[in-house]
Amino acid sequence: MRALHLFSLGLLAWTHAGWHVALRIARRAGLGRVTDDREAAPVGPGTGDDPVSALRVTLVVAAYAEEDAIGRTVERLRAQSHPADRLQIVVACDGSTDRTAERARAAGADVVLELPRGGKHAAQAAGVAHATGEVLAFSDANTLWEPDALRELVAAFVDPRVGYACGRVHFVAPDGATNQEGAYWRLEMAMRRLESDAWSVTAGNGAIYAVRASLWPRLRTAFGHDLALPHQTVRAGMLALDRPSARASEPMVPTVTGEWRRKRRMMNQMWRVVLRGGRDGGLVGGVLDPRGLPPTYLAALVSHRWLRYASPFLHVVALAAGVVAARRGRPLSPHRLLLAAHLALFAGAAAAGARPARPLLLARYYVLMTASIAAGLEDHLRHGTPAGWEPAEGTR
Repeated sequence: MRALHLFSLGLLAWTHAGWHVALRIARRAGLGRVTDDREAAPVGPGTGDDPVSALRVTLVVAAYAEEDAIGRTVERLRAQSHPADRLQIVVACDGSTDRTAERARAAGADVVLELPRGGKHAAQAAGVAHATGEVLAFSDANTLWEPDALRELVAAFVDPRVGYACGRVHFVAPDGATNQEGAYWRLEMAMRRLESDAWSVTAGNGAIYAVRASLWPRLRTAFGHDLALPHQTVRAGMLALDRPSARASEPMVPTVTGEWRRKRRMMNQMWRVVLRGGRDGGLVGGVLDPRGLPPTYLAALVSHRWLRYASPFLHVVALAAGVVAARRGRPLSPHRLLLAAHLALFAGAAAAGARPARPLLLARYYVLMTASIAAGLEDHLRHGTPAGWEPAEGTR
């Protein structure tokens, strides 16, 4: 039990901190395929020598009941610095009964589809069926892209090795927001960049990303693009890159309770990809299948994805083993000290409601988001993964 206690805590420490440190050491040592923000950058905007402007892009926006957000989103996409004659905007309305389609047309969308309710990914697939671009880009309906975001994202595809690229979302918090998503997101983005430099990202961003159109027919796209597409791209022999210069903003869910519900829905989708993401609905070719993956990328997938999704269960094992190990140890034995620190994390999370100090708020966010992984698994096993979705609380 002492060995099990240390082993489970060690795995938790590795996935949340150790892997990040290892990637930084590898980068300093010059290991991996280090990229540069200028890699595949345009030669000169508006000139015949500009390879980025030459690429035809279709930007697909899946929307459900987004009449309050879709107009501004499409206007921002229409104003992108990528040449207008090389950009097609498709809005796929997923069974919207409000004025989403009308406002998308008024804002300048090239194609507006009014579909029966089938879910986000079905709407995206319907949008792709009308695409004319060599690169397929995707945006959420409430995501506001910066003027050069599309150009920066598409620049990755000048390199023929690249099959997938994702950008960065900055979360804008309304007054009085208590959600700690921003702090978590900054750490994730730093790790994503390091993984991109080493080989390819292990997960992307569902609000700003792009795929090479010729690769799309080979991808399983029914659920969870942010998790499913990067590793499928690597299996296809191509690179999945992070493009931090492709930036957008999105409203933050204002409360940690709302963020818990959002994360729980996301984790339900994630387990659908993890458990059934391979060929014929099995694990072959899925996130848990190690076969055919480059060793560096497999190390990233195990360290950042497998162990991260195992975190709630590792916590339970560590607590149970720690209690047994501490009962047999000296008053200041390492096992008692580690168990006390572990329990302090949960005590701090519980105290955050009464004393909203930043360390306690971060502890609460970590505990709730880790618990959402287990809750999402329960939802998936008991009820399956629903195709439809609702806008998250306070983000419209």
